[in-house]
Amino acid sequence: MHHVKKQLEVIAEQVEVGIKTVDLEALITEKAVLDEQINRPDFWDDSTKAQEISKSAAVLGEEIKKWEAMKMDVEDLLGMLPMIHPEEAPKEAEEYMNMVDQLEEKWKSLNIATFLNDKFDRRSAIVSVYCGLGGKDAQDFTQMLSRMYLRYAEKVGFTTEVLDEALGDEVGLKQMTIAIKGPFAYGYLKHENGIHRLIRMSPFNAGNTRETSFARVEVVPELQFEDHVEINTEDLRIDTYRASGAGGQHVNTTDSAVRITHVPTGAVVQCQNERSQAQNKERAMQMLQGKLQQMLHEKQAETLDDLKGDKTEIAWGHQIRTYTLHPYTLVKDHRTNYEEKNAQIVLDGGLTGMVEANIEFFNRQ
Repeated sequence: MHHVKKQLEVIAEQVEVGIKTVDLEALITEKAVLDEQINRPDFWDDSTKAQEISKSAAVLGEEIKKWEAMKMDVEDLLGMLPMIHPEEAPKEAEEYMNMVDQLEEKWKSLNIATFLNDKFDRRSAIVSVYCGLGGKDAQDFTQMLSRMYLRYAEKVGFTTEVLDEALGDEVGLKQMTIAIKGPFAYGYLKHENGIHRLIRMSPFNAGNTRETSFARVEVVPELQFEDHVEINTEDLRIDTYRASGAGGQHVNTTDSAVRITHVPTGAVVQCQNERSQAQNKERAMQMLQGKLQQMLHEKQAETLDDLKGDKTEIAWGHQIRTYTLHPYTLVKDHRTNYEEKNAQIVLDGGLTGMVEANIEFFNRQ
């Protein structure tokens, strides 16, 4: 059992390093401060702020629980080790070694969290998918990617809400925006930002020829009130239009959907899923805050005046990932060179390998 002991000792050392990296003591202190606020008699006087504090406390509580459980599991298995005798009880020894292997896999997953220490990594995410060049194939690809993110969220335990949806001319989607809610949703998905390319035999032309199409994915954090930046209302262009697609309760009856453009940066957000135009406008403004905060953070800008709109074309030469369905199947991320040979599994939400490879790659930059 010497190799098992060594395996456990390595995990124990890594867990201790991980606890220091995430600063577990600081997280516990932060949670205690939030709990103290929650227990005040006037806590619910401001319901919006109270909900945000409650959500933050719950996220911290889950994170603390995971690290404390990991530490305890390592200690328990190390404590059991002297009682394991393969010669006398081979079945029990095999079960024990399986538990150690399972712990190692659990640790690998938790260890990814040590890389997610950026400003907004703990937040939920707003994921938008936009159709690019490629006609019907691109609209179909936009729908495929939207489904991929919905299925990924389901697989890892996040909840989702479709905020906006624009149907394609005949097939697929021109655009979809999804709220993906859960601790670290933004941290896990932020590197999905960019141009995605699909290569396949097109089902939309008579010759069934090999076609290339594009879609752009945009991921921004869902912000809380204290994160908001000051936006000059004169810099906004607000358009209303009739909701379309499966999310709008007022489909084709009223101009309840809202599109907001921040003119200086070119940032655009839209929402149609709420019951009224006012609610859609409020949600769209929250999404705009997230987009502008992300732009400020990424470009290390201090004010909105320092930002310029991103005019990257959704076309050839800018792609971060390619999904090839013909003449072979392969999904390749061009930044990390990480590959998955079964493209259909990835498109069905099997994104964990891609996501974790991106997190590790960008953490080393």
